[in-house]
Amino acid sequence: MDIAVLLAEKRAQLSEQLDEMSAPPTELGSISFGKRVGEGTSQAVDRLSAVPAHAKLLDLLAEVDRALAKLDDETYGRCDVCGDDIGAGRLEARPWATRCLRHAG
Repeated sequence: MDIAVLLAEKRAQLSEQLDEMSAPPTELGSISFGKRVGEGTSQAVDRLSAVPAHAKLLDLLAEVDRALAKLDDETYGRCDVCGDDIGAGRLEARPWATRCLRHAG
């Protein structure tokens, strides 16, 4: 498969996931935050736990965008830090990688 197509598909998938996470709750009605765990508490916990997942998706989207930019400027497959080859195995496993294993940390 063409790497540009693969990255574009990944970008679309991430954008869709981010849109779903950012959408306002569809269930409207009376939400109570009383002493017992109820629907309101459950919804609040769900939203709070989604924050780190949302941030991770944003980071991944930035990596995919960077990889697409590297394709455009013909530096795809080279580490952003040292300029060495990223390695075919790493790119196969993670096509949006922009750093070699040594600098991936």
